[in-house]
Amino acid sequence: MLQPRVCLRQAQRLRPLFPHTSLRHYAEAQAINHTPPPPITATTSPPEVNPYESTIRPEDTPEPPFQLRSYKPRTPGIRHLRRPVNDHLHKGRAYLPLTFPRKGQHIGGRNNSGQIRVRHRGNGAKRRIRIIDFHRNAPGKHTVERIEYDPGRSAHIALVHNNATGEKSYIVAAQGMRAGEQVESFRAGIPQLLLDALGESTDAGMIAAKTAWRGNCLPLHMIPTGTLVHNVGLKRGGKAQLCRSAGTFAMVLGTQQQQQQGEAEREKEGVVVAAAAAGGGEGRGGEGEQKRGKKDLYVQVRLKSGEVRRIHRDACATVGTASNSNYNRRQLGKAGRSRWLGIRPTVRGLAMNASDHPHGGGRGKSKGNVHPVSIWGQLTKGGYKTRSKRNVNRFVVQERPRDRKSITKMKKKEKKEKMKKNKNKN
Repeated sequence: MLQPRVCLRQAQRLRPLFPHTSLRHYAEAQAINHTPPPPITATTSPPEVNPYESTIRPEDTPEPPFQLRSYKPRTPGIRHLRRPVNDHLHKGRAYLPLTFPRKGQHIGGRNNSGQIRVRHRGNGAKRRIRIIDFHRNAPGKHTVERIEYDPGRSAHIALVHNNATGEKSYIVAAQGMRAGEQVESFRAGIPQLLLDALGESTDAGMIAAKTAWRGNCLPLHMIPTGTLVHNVGLKRGGKAQLCRSAGTFAMVLGTQQQQQQGEAEREKEGVVVAAAAAGGGEGRGGEGEQKRGKKDLYVQVRLKSGEVRRIHRDACATVGTASNSNYNRRQLGKAGRSRWLGIRPTVRGLAMNASDHPHGGGRGKSKGNVHPVSIWGQLTKGGYKTRSKRNVNRFVVQERPRDRKSITKMKKKEKKEKMKKNKNKN
């Protein structure tokens, strides 16, 4: 292709200044080396390293200080806006193959015939529902890629990928979890590599030291007593159902046999048994291992409400506390932000007409000298009982406190137990 005449003239003028430059460049032929490459020698592959021998336990990050981000009041809606500081969250979009759009008339609280069944719902910004893996049956190491915000729940979620297969999934992030950490599920059993790393030792404490880490999913009988867990299941082989919202956790109390053994050890340490002093039997600890009964099939777990519940020993639980613990301290700042979340206004019954609510109508502020009731006429302040005494949940060992007196009693008991522990240590 010919070059323009103007460009040739400009190049001829600049040639005395740059003598080494040429007007046109052509490909130059180079000599080809025909010598054959050196033969490939067989090299010995490096020995396989057991990943459980060099694993480093992730540091238990302390509870983050209570910090809320406020903004300069450029508008009235930003003046009272308060948000928890979460700078570690992913700034981009979600992983689309693990999401699907949230559509349908159920968003407005309506059933299949279009009638409102749940009030105060509707509109809101578009969302995509994230598919969360609450079963966590896949064994092997998983690497945390990033921590994300989920509009469908209060806790944060973590995108993890299987190191062996590369398959990605979403899990509920534990408090303090960050990108780059390794998590694993032991629901399918203890891997052989871990048993090889432990050697001949099969002590439960040694196994827990390698498995009961933050973010790992284990059966309840493999978790030491006193450990805080979340995403707790209720059935053997079932998915996680309890303690899934932000900042929630449960405490593993152990089986009934373990608690009885602990009480017996405390009695031996504190009080001298007369039978032992007289040369009697060996006591409770002298009998051999008993067969596992029905009581040992269940592990007692204390929920955050104060309820103590029996759960099957093979049900799943994740070590740690659910993330975003400061979620309940946020302030939306304006009513429009609540509408973006799909929450419609709540109107008081006193401000309605008599045909719309039992408290409506009348002249001025009056509800007709009746007890506070709902829009359907049911008593709202503890007068309408829904829990029957005959249908008792046999898995509940201790019910949650339902009044202030029982709450104060529970707090006093906890204080006394702490005082006793401190005295025994001293």
